[in-house]
Amino acid sequence: MTQAVTRQSVAASNLANIDTPGYKTREASFASALDGELSASSTEPVLQEVPNLATKRDGNNVQLDRELLALNKSAGDFSAAQTALSAKFRLVRYAINEGR
Repeated sequence: MTQAVTRQSVAASNLANIDTPGYKTREASFASALDGELSASSTEPVLQEVPNLATKRDGNNVQLDRELLALNKSAGDFSAAQTALSAKFRLVRYAINEGR
């Protein structure tokens, strides 16, 4: 869920800077997110510039369609994680109630 929120935040930041001259599109690094999840430490996500995007004359390379797609994908990922977590809590609640 945390990774979905991070990706959504980065996409929202990119959209907020869609008209900022010289702004480069950023994304959360999957490798750093995976390393953070595998280790016990909670590190800040590493944001990287996205290579090979078309750049406008003002140096900005944010693409509206790409960022809206990223927002929708991260919202779907968050919803799926929330559903899985809710199912686990239902199982725990069921186990507690059956013990009475």
